[in-house]
Amino acid sequence: MLDIRTFGPQGGNVLYKALAHPLAAEALTRMEQDFAGQSIALYDPEDTVRTLVALYPGLRPSVVLVHDTEQVGQPDGFGGERKALVDLPHVDADIILALSFDDAKMRGRLASLLNGRDLYTLAPARLPDDMIVRGRPYLDKLNFATNFAFFRDDDRFSTRIVTANYWSNYGTQNLRYWLRLYDGTGQIIAQWEQPVEHAGAGITIDSADVRKRFGLPAFMGQLFIHVIGARGHDVVKYALDMWGKNGDPSLSVTHDANAWPSVRYATLPAPEADETLTVWVQNSHATTIPAGAITFNPMGVDDHRSVDHAIGPFETVAVNVGALFPDLAWPSQLEMRSGRHLVRPRYEIEQRGRTRIAHLNVERDNIRPDPAIRNFAPSLGRGFLLPFPILDPAKFESFVQPNPMSEALETLPVRLDIFDETGQPVGSHFLGNLPRDHSTAIALHDLTDRPGHADLVYDFRDGGEADGWLHALMRYRNRNTDHAAETSFGAHIFNTLMTWRSEPQSYSGPPPGLTTRLFLKLGHDALRSFCCLIHPASIEGTSPSETVLLLYAADGHLIAETTIHIQPSGSFMVRPHELFEGAHLEQAGVGGYVLIRDLTCRLFGYHGLENDEGGFSLDHMFGF
Repeated sequence: MLDIRTFGPQGGNVLYKALAHPLAAEALTRMEQDFAGQSIALYDPEDTVRTLVALYPGLRPSVVLVHDTEQVGQPDGFGGERKALVDLPHVDADIILALSFDDAKMRGRLASLLNGRDLYTLAPARLPDDMIVRGRPYLDKLNFATNFAFFRDDDRFSTRIVTANYWSNYGTQNLRYWLRLYDGTGQIIAQWEQPVEHAGAGITIDSADVRKRFGLPAFMGQLFIHVIGARGHDVVKYALDMWGKNGDPSLSVTHDANAWPSVRYATLPAPEADETLTVWVQNSHATTIPAGAITFNPMGVDDHRSVDHAIGPFETVAVNVGALFPDLAWPSQLEMRSGRHLVRPRYEIEQRGRTRIAHLNVERDNIRPDPAIRNFAPSLGRGFLLPFPILDPAKFESFVQPNPMSEALETLPVRLDIFDETGQPVGSHFLGNLPRDHSTAIALHDLTDRPGHADLVYDFRDGGEADGWLHALMRYRNRNTDHAAETSFGAHIFNTLMTWRSEPQSYSGPPPGLTTRLFLKLGHDALRSFCCLIHPASIEGTSPSETVLLLYAADGHLIAETTIHIQPSGSFMVRPHELFEGAHLEQAGVGGYVLIRDLTCRLFGYHGLENDEGGFSLDHMFGF
């Protein structure tokens, strides 16, 4: 496992991103080569040496120096003890390295301790000045608004990243996307910048366009994204569409990676008998993943089976998980132990000539079951709930599978509350106090004959524990065409005036989160977009939504708007081609989108594309 710190008391550990950035990696890899065979005395002013060495093992120090007197004599993590910085003149080392990007500050601080020896810092690994925000510290999170995307283009598939310039909501100007494309072997095959000239503009990055622009052969790899000029927050959000070409009917959608590597991932379904389940392992770092470092196991079962070969820097490897567990089948589920080597991985299922792609979710290692959830105040109503669509049972099958999503959780006491589109209750079904290793999937089309949605909620009638990180996998299949799609998400407290810790959440501002700003892309070619928009309600007696749908052109200007109303616990199928005039949609063009805005409540939704042949994709929406 990589001994890196991705989070600290103030949130994401920006130093990790600064060290792992591909441009920094090039400089630090050269430093490893230059220092090879020499002893290193390393001054560690911020207790970050373990992250550095985990990513660049060639920089392992022979001695670690600190300026905090209480740390002197403590284990340094490398078999020795931390020494006092004032002892530097007496330290025998070939190289003196200060673990800081601020070269001038380090030279001023250490000048009297060098005894004529050279001082090295992390300054060679700094990003160029035109990639950082002026007037802010180098290790400011807005300097490292970065993420990865699964990206491929070949004779069978194309991919497209779709998002909008939501950064302009926070006053950004001169926004640029810095992009680097790695092929499956981890080699750089393209690098470019994409300026975003208009506030609110749509942003698309099409794999076929990239392939044509750079004269590339077919590729399967990952795209590194760095948003330069970000404001407000450092989260790079996007939807990623994949569709088949040359007669392949595949169509699916997933979304942004979680930019912070995790120890474990879950929401990984075991394959059905006629499915091939591939997990795309994409190394997020410039250091090799050792053979055996990535493992899979049935959820709740101590049976770990590994990827038995090393995975090089930024390399992409397809792992046939079904072949690792030939006797395991849906509705069993698996977890992946990734050892912090990669950001959120994608999995792909091939079945009867079609593929569908989705993402695994972070399995938390920093939360525990909380007895307080069993004793919520009545003002929080049903508390945590996970809303998800039930597509028209006459046309679709809909399944849900609860997922354990923290390492410490052993039970899942849950039920399903089902509602039609008007918000009327249809039924409630207790699923039991499920054990961690359960293999339960509920066929919702057998429980109702009406489209609408269901809420997965906690129910402690048979005991059990809750941690507030309730997740589930949702799977849908067109009865006539056999096309399938799946997604997964987690629970929140929705639309209560009273709060519990950080709930109910909003995409911006503190709780209670009673507003909505959701992004719905438009379609392209013969593909039309849609979303199932849900008004989740943890409590009863609230008012219908006042939801405005704003149609924006690709250049960010507003074209048209319309208003809809959704009853509490109700839902609405939004299809832009039914709600806006054809001329307005044509004016919006490729890169146009619908902004779903509500100032009275927080809505949640699932979006996708559909065609006339019964193909569709589905994933949860994102907001900003």
